[in-house]
Order: sequence, then structure tokens, then C-alpha cells
Amino acid sequence: MTIKDLEPKELWGNFYSLTQCPRPSKHEEIVREFLVKWAAEHKIDCRVDKVGNVIMTKPATKGMEKLCPVVLQAHMDMVPQARAGKQHDFLTDPIETKIVDGWVYACDTTLGADNGLGVAAAMAVLESNTIKHGPLEVLITTDEETGMTGAFGLKPNELKGKYLLNLDSETEGELYVGCAGGIDATMQIPYTTEATPKNYCAVKLTIGGLKGGHSGMEINTGRTNANKVMFRMLRWVAECGIRIISIEGGNMRNAIPRDAEVVFAMPKAHKECILAEFEKVYNWVKKEIATVEPDFRYSVENVRITRNVMSEADTQKIINMMMVAPNGVQRMSNDMEGLVETSLNLAICKTSPKYFTVKALIRSSVDSAKDALAERLVCLAEMCGGKCQLSGAYPGWKPNMQSGLLKSMRETYMKLYGKEPQVMAIHAGLECGLLGGKYPEMEMISFGPTLNSPHSPDERANIESCKKFFEYLTVALASMPEMK
Repeated sequence: MTIKDLEPKELWGNFYSLTQCPRPSKHEEIVREFLVKWAAEHKIDCRVDKVGNVIMTKPATKGMEKLCPVVLQAHMDMVPQARAGKQHDFLTDPIETKIVDGWVYACDTTLGADNGLGVAAAMAVLESNTIKHGPLEVLITTDEETGMTGAFGLKPNELKGKYLLNLDSETEGELYVGCAGGIDATMQIPYTTEATPKNYCAVKLTIGGLKGGHSGMEINTGRTNANKVMFRMLRWVAECGIRIISIEGGNMRNAIPRDAEVVFAMPKAHKECILAEFEKVYNWVKKEIATVEPDFRYSVENVRITRNVMSEADTQKIINMMMVAPNGVQRMSNDMEGLVETSLNLAICKTSPKYFTVKALIRSSVDSAKDALAERLVCLAEMCGGKCQLSGAYPGWKPNMQSGLLKSMRETYMKLYGKEPQVMAIHAGLECGLLGGKYPEMEMISFGPTLNSPHSPDERANIESCKKFFEYLTVALASMPEMK
């Protein structure tokens, strides 16, 4: 059995087509071309706006013309993550899928169900001759995962709908009415190099086997940040004369880093002692995180020594900076039990010839808390002789518990399944915050099927929840309030 054989076939068939289209963030040309061609084949009105969003429209089905117009919204890009050792080019290769115990997985890469299943559901509604709905628009945004470029660039007059259904949540049975805002922070710390001291050798320390995952949805699960572990190990031997040569850890601002590596030089006379200390720290950390990270591992290999290394003072400075840099959950919400209010993901760290760079994503449902945490990074960078650039800020989405759309969606779920859906806010950054700023009168709800471990190679989609998600979507469209 393949995913094309799963029910509902119209949902999974479209998702299969999307798995054949390379679509990592910032590289959506192929999938955009596919969507435009698909719309033409199905005689669906389609346009591409100036920033690359795809917008499709469909008239109301017969007898449904009085229903409030609805926008279905999802994003076309996906997070490109592969397990260590997996050979996969996200710019050219399709996503390979497999079915295991009621879940759809990819083969050692991210699946792209975030948000391919949302796009596939919207496509299935558009192509259907039997699903009833009022006037319909579909907004498929570009570059959601790395900057929300599509939502930022959408013009305020592009959409006409009264209600927006965002199809980008990840637990079936939950309706999201609020989300965190975010801001990107990029710290750049200058460093100097000098000739490698005599009687030095070089090794590469690699951290791996960690789960990673979504830096919003899974920041409170206790998953370990590979960058933080790497610098903890370096700190333990920092006074042994080590000199950093190069660093590379993490590769996506919104993914908890799973892997990191550092090449450094050390006195040959201290090598055995340093390696013994690494084993000691590894055993401490492994014991600390065993419940959440059972596959945590490290390795050390000999590499060729370079002519130049980072100065000893700057090596110490960078190690110390990364030890004290905040990471993970900073504060839980006082207003909603179990909800993270403010967090930070130290996502990427790397060296260039002159700078050590750290990229972090800060999230918070409280703008002042988000700004305060950003200023902590600004201060930290300045104390280390560098600077921190803040960019890409986007607002949170404030819940509207009196929404007519929320009332309709709750009633529909209750009629279908005999129980109330959970109404929640989410710590992830949905596009609803930005879209709500452009369309302040538009009421919004976010929902979706159950996905586990998005933004990591463990990403998987629950098959039964996908069936319920699509059923709920189609019934909800036919149950929308009439225009007044």
C-alpha cells in the first residue's frame, strides 16, 4: 500500500503530488509552477501575487451563495531536514514515504505534512463537485517557515473573505484561536586568528542522535539543543589551551538543532586528558537526558591541523557566551495552563573567517516579553564585542472568544463527533497574526490533522486523524453562517 491508496483519496492523492515537488523554504519555484498548472487543468481561477503567493477562487456551490465567504489558507514550503547519513537533495529529490502502524512517515527526512496536508486539503475542496461551500478563496503562502514572507507581503485588498480557516495546526480535535509572535536575532561576534602553536593537533567533535523538532510546538518537551551540549563539553576543557578552528551547528531557525560539530586544536600533551573529560561530560549529559534523548551520542575524530586558529582569548569568550546564552522555555503563560508564553531557540551557530554567528528565534505571546528577551541577546552580543541584529518581527494573534466563526466551528465538531473540541492558543507562530493585521475584520480559526515531530526526520502524520480533519473541514464549509 502507498499513500495514494489511503482514504480520503482526494486528500492523499494531492499530498502525494506535493511530495513529488521539491519545496524547501526559499525554493518554492517548482511547487508554485505545479499549483498554477494544476489550477489551469481543473479550470480554477488562479493568480500569483508579487511575493509569490498562489491565490485561487471558486464560486459558491448551487444553493450556498448566501453563506459567508471563506478563505482556506496553508503554506507551500516545508522544512528540509534529513537524518545524519541520509543522502537527499531537497532541491531536486521527491520525498519518499512509508506507512507504519497507522502513520505516514518519510524515509529519514522531514515529511512535509507541515503544511502539505493543508495545501492538499484545499486542493481537494477546489476540485470537488460534491463538497458544498459558499464563495471560496484559497491562499497558499510562500516561505512561511523561514520568514513568513508570503504573509508579510500579502496586500490588504487581495482577499474578500469574512472568515479564514488556517489549515496549519497539528493536533486533530483542537481549534486554535491565538498564537505567539516572534522575532529573529542574529548575533555576530568578531574574532581574531593567530598562527597555530607548536605541538598542537586537531580533532572534530560531533554531537548527534538528538530528536530536534519544532522550536515552537516542542520547545517544552525537554528536547536537547545540540549547540548547547557542544559548548558545555568545550567549556569543561576550555582551560586546557584549546583553540577553535570552525563551528557548524543547526541549520533552520525554527528547528531545535539535532547536530553540531566543532573543529578545534589542542596541545598534543593534553589530548588524552581532554578526550577523557569529554567522555565524562557525555556520560553526565546522557544520564540527564536519557528519558527524552535515548539516542544522544558524540564522536571525536582526528583531522588535519590548520595553519591558523582562533585566538585563545576569543575561544574562551565564545565558549563563555554560549554557556550563558538563554535557550528554551523562558516563561509559562499565567493565563492559559500548559501554554508556553516566551521561548528562545539557539538554532544556528557557525564560524566564517572573521565572525562567529548565532541565529536565534524568539517567540512570545506577550510582545513586551519578546522584546525584553531580544534585548538580552543584544546586550550579550555587545558585552562580547559584537552586535545583534533583530529582524522579521511578526505579531501574535489575540484570541477572539466571541467570534461567530468559532461558535460555528464548535457546533459543527460537536454534531459530528459528540464532544467539544478543545479551544486553545499555540506557542508556534501561525500566519494568522500577520494576516489579522492586514484584515482586522476577518475572523480566523486554525486546525489540522495530528502530526508528530514536525521540522525533524521523525515527522509523521496520523492517518485516522487526517480522515477526520478532512471530514470536519468539508462539513464545516457547508455549515458556515449566512451573510447578514
